[in-house]
Amino acid sequence: MKTRLPWHVLAVLLTFSLACASLAASPPRPNIIFIMADDLGYGELGCYGQRLIQTPRLDQMAAEGMRFTQFYAGSTVCAPSRSVLMTGLHLGHTRVRGNAGTNNPAAQCLTPQDTTVARMLQQAGYATALVGKWGLGREGTESAPNFMGFDFFYGYLDQTHAHNAWPEFLMKNKERVPLRNVVRREGKPYEAVGAGIAEKQVDFAPDLMLGEALQWVKANRHQPFFLYFSPILPHANNERQRATGAGQEYLDLGGYAQRDWAPMDKAHAASISHLDRQVGQLLDLLKQLDLEERTLVFFTSDNGPHKEGGNNPDFFQSSGPLRGIKRAMYDGGIRVPFIARWPGAVPGGSVSGHIGYFGDLMATAAEVAGVRPPRKLDSLSLLPTLLDQPSRQRQHEYLYWEFHERGFHQAIRYEDWKGVRLGTKQPLELYDLNTDLGETNNLAADNPKIAAKLEKLLKSARRENPLWPIKETPGKPRPE
Repeated sequence: MKTRLPWHVLAVLLTFSLACASLAASPPRPNIIFIMADDLGYGELGCYGQRLIQTPRLDQMAAEGMRFTQFYAGSTVCAPSRSVLMTGLHLGHTRVRGNAGTNNPAAQCLTPQDTTVARMLQQAGYATALVGKWGLGREGTESAPNFMGFDFFYGYLDQTHAHNAWPEFLMKNKERVPLRNVVRREGKPYEAVGAGIAEKQVDFAPDLMLGEALQWVKANRHQPFFLYFSPILPHANNERQRATGAGQEYLDLGGYAQRDWAPMDKAHAASISHLDRQVGQLLDLLKQLDLEERTLVFFTSDNGPHKEGGNNPDFFQSSGPLRGIKRAMYDGGIRVPFIARWPGAVPGGSVSGHIGYFGDLMATAAEVAGVRPPRKLDSLSLLPTLLDQPSRQRQHEYLYWEFHERGFHQAIRYEDWKGVRLGTKQPLELYDLNTDLGETNNLAADNPKIAAKLEKLLKSARRENPLWPIKETPGKPRPE
């Protein structure tokens, strides 16, 4: 005797089976890997014109993906640039607007009230990890990565700690993991966060961090994931530089050992080439795991090139055709290399002049993941540009920066115009980047209407922040 199911039960079963079929047919959501170098200049990769430093894997990444020529960091120095990246808010709105140092740690910490890219993706079902340098929270506080949307963290919490490539410990989630290195003890304040000079160098932190990143990708390959890989290369050890005058730490000079260069220039080049090989190892792993066509990979730098540690940015033409280096409001301090690779989606060998910046990661990641980004952001999705759909690409009205280590400096990008003010009592400088990429010809007097518009934008772009008041008194820039 056959049993006939009631019609409403049949309807439920049909709905369920159709839903399952739909889920089975839906492609998995893309993975996102964001790789950010530390103090790498716009002109320090072969694909951006570098002739002395070898970067074959990043050049290959550009040949297989999209290279941006007008992309900007969040800031001209470390911590605020990372704050812009994580929050999707420019420097007039994000919480961390400068390198505060040990005297005012609260000013350099995000809080659980700040929505990060990681938290948004975590809530969307992504596995999330930060491997490398955080710089936006201290040990034992709720500003650490595990409180800010990252399931897994391995690396440096404090950016001064991250100066040392051979530290005595790294952080794994909320715990210190001891290393075999021995750091000199001199009773300096920075030693409290693990910074200093290693007298015994055994465990090279950049390689340990890469190993953790590779293992994490392997462990999470069966679900959508977001990896923020933030190595410390090619940053110098500022503490060693102050003590010895030579702070560009790198042991294996490889093919640069025989070059007729200054020792610190050899070390700088070797550091960048080592970073290049690390990127290659990550890309190779994606291929081995058959994840290439499911993974959008970005590569960039947190700000312009440095001259710390004895490195000579003029020797390498580290800023390319741009004016200035790290801590400058000119484009050499804030325009950075930016490469995106996603085989089968991003056209290989393409070059984009789209004007974007770090804050756009939030909206881009949201569109890739198929979720709504937080409201009231300074963020526009780059996905239309990445997919070669320029008619869909929205444009920023302007991009804004401020800098607090030399008084109060500001910069703004509006279409092809660039405005720079180096102090509240200084006149606005105005440059046409379309004809004057090196920002050498101040056109403010010849274009009063444009200058007035940029003046107005500079005033409206900034929301007051008690942690970052406007101070006119110049001070010596803090090393980051």
